[in-house]
Amino acid sequence: FLRFLLSVLVSPRMVGLRVDFGLLLEPLGFIKVLEWIFSIFAFATCGGFQGETTLLVSCKGAVNKTVTAAFAYPFRLNTVAFSAPDPQRCGGTWTDVYLVGNFSSSARFFVTLAVLAFLYCIAALVVYIGYKHVYQQSSKFPVTDLAITVITAFLWLISTFSWATALADIKMSTGASVIPGIESCQAPGTTCRFASVTSMKTLNVSVVFGLLNMVLWGGNIWFVYKDTNLHNQSKRTSQSP
Repeated sequence: FLRFLLSVLVSPRMVGLRVDFGLLLEPLGFIKVLEWIFSIFAFATCGGFQGETTLLVSCKGAVNKTVTAAFAYPFRLNTVAFSAPDPQRCGGTWTDVYLVGNFSSSARFFVTLAVLAFLYCIAALVVYIGYKHVYQQSSKFPVTDLAITVITAFLWLISTFSWATALADIKMSTGASVIPGIESCQAPGTTCRFASVTSMKTLNVSVVFGLLNMVLWGGNIWFVYKDTNLHNQSKRTSQSP
């Protein structure tokens, strides 16, 4: 497929594998390696998260019974229910209690972008290493690379801030603030206390990697732009009398 794509963008006579790791020592290739690594950390820290919220419920026939609500990516919290505190469900006063909020759109946007960036970095590195001569002699390939880099940097900006906002809401929806919204905890003879929630340091790290990816892709625009005809034309224009 990659060979076919190259043949579309450039002359078929130019297509031929010539392994050369020299471009990886230049900013263009080195930054692409960092983008590849950071994209892995971005979707791994977000997509691989699993946690739970724990409450202590006291009611008739059950004292300090632990109930939990397990949640994970893609964070459809409104489908996650707390387990019943006892077989009699607190004498019939305990109804199904769900967490609040559906944050799957922001989480999936973030993870999907990270996966697509990861795949594109692999394809770009293959071109840099095996088809460096094609990349440098072609006028279409650097422009295509520039367009994808600009779009990806913009998408990292949107997805990271969207995911950071969703994460703040997830922390609210799984923290101690859930108790006032549980009607069963207001029933006579029933008391609820917040016990714990899984640490979300991993999700905080995912936001950090989102910001790092945004900076990397944004900074890489200049290095990709330097290899395009657009830069060469502007350079010739500025040097002309």
